[in-house]
Amino acid sequence: LLSQKQENDKVKTLKEGFKPLLIPILITVALIFPANFSTAAIVFLVSLILLFVGQVRFLHIFLFVIIILTFGITFIFVASNYMQHSRVATWKNRIEHFFNQDQIEESANFQANQAKIAIATAGIMGKGPGNSVQKNILPHPYSDFIFAIIVEEYGLIGAILLIGFYLILLYRAIIIVKKSTGYFASFLTIGLTLLIIMQAFVNIGVAINLFPVTGQTLPLISMGGTSLIFSSAAIGMILSVSKSVNQDKYDNKSKVNT
Repeated sequence: LLSQKQENDKVKTLKEGFKPLLIPILITVALIFPANFSTAAIVFLVSLILLFVGQVRFLHIFLFVIIILTFGITFIFVASNYMQHSRVATWKNRIEHFFNQDQIEESANFQANQAKIAIATAGIMGKGPGNSVQKNILPHPYSDFIFAIIVEEYGLIGAILLIGFYLILLYRAIIIVKKSTGYFASFLTIGLTLLIIMQAFVNIGVAINLFPVTGQTLPLISMGGTSLIFSSAAIGMILSVSKSVNQDKYDNKSKVNT
């Protein structure tokens, strides 16, 4: 939709440009939010970036943020007061544990503490492949806290290489976007890449105690079927766009030579 509005030059209008973009984003975020706050937040941030890159008017973007925040606050209020089986209590506990780590029992913040131990004892080179101690203690060591285990086994060097992998992915996506001549291909590439990158850095942020526990996996690394399927599909679509861009470039060169 955003690419269509670019082509028709209607992206800056409220009725024909902004409203058709707002509705699918609201529906998507609303469906994800009750079950998974962190994923909904990532989708929201990626949508916000795409709207900004797509030259949507700042006033419309501000309106979009206000609508999303109003929906989120309303849901949290209703869920915490009138819904018995909601995720709000879990979100509240995780945030409270994160901001009051010195005032709560160690068992209440067990996962984050064990992840910090794994990272703190790693050193520059790590303990070696398969020699992690905390993987036998940490719950979900191969999904939510896989980064801590990687650092423990491969050290600071392994952490830098892993983060570098995601930065290279982002760099390559930017190159594809620059070469692309179509709006849809550009927005698809940058949107899917940002979803992967943001999910990765949220997972890393949780492991190094920058964020509360979210349950986000490390794309292409963590054990988990749904995450792996999405990441693989996203990479496949990005590669398809890259192939199409290179093919168009080759065809244009062939026409010039003939």
